[in-house]
Amino acid sequence: MFKKGDMAVYPGHGVGKIKKIETQVVAGEEHSFYVMEVRDTSMTVMIPCLTSEKVGLRAIITTDDVDEVFTILNMKDVEIVAQPWNQRYREYMEKIKSGSVFEIASVLRDLFVLTETKDLSFGERKMLDSARILLVSEISLANSMSEDEVGEQIEGIFA
Repeated sequence: MFKKGDMAVYPGHGVGKIKKIETQVVAGEEHSFYVMEVRDTSMTVMIPCLTSEKVGLRAIITTDDVDEVFTILNMKDVEIVAQPWNQRYREYMEKIKSGSVFEIASVLRDLFVLTETKDLSFGERKMLDSARILLVSEISLANSMSEDEVGEQIEGIFA
């Protein structure tokens, strides 16, 4: 359960702040909603409190989780299975939509590794940017660092 002012992660949208919890009547029944403002886009989303866990709303990761994310990012000797870009895109998009910071880290790593051997499609480049933004914003909160510092750390891994 979140309260007003809490930071949370909403899969596919990223990190946001719970601005308020409001009750609305939907189909004749009262329902409570988290009203969350997403940091990177300033978009406001309403998430039903009752199903928030089911849709993947979660707390910001811990510093131990950050260490695991960096471990995943540093595993650059992974084998990328040869497949059409659109099939790979669908698989990676599912991982990003899962909301798992570890899945997002593996997508970012795989796409960076892929850039060493081929040019990424437009969709893959956009996905690489999205995965990077999602990771940077969450890690910066978890480690109380600026997004620029976290971005530099991640770029340093793949330089």
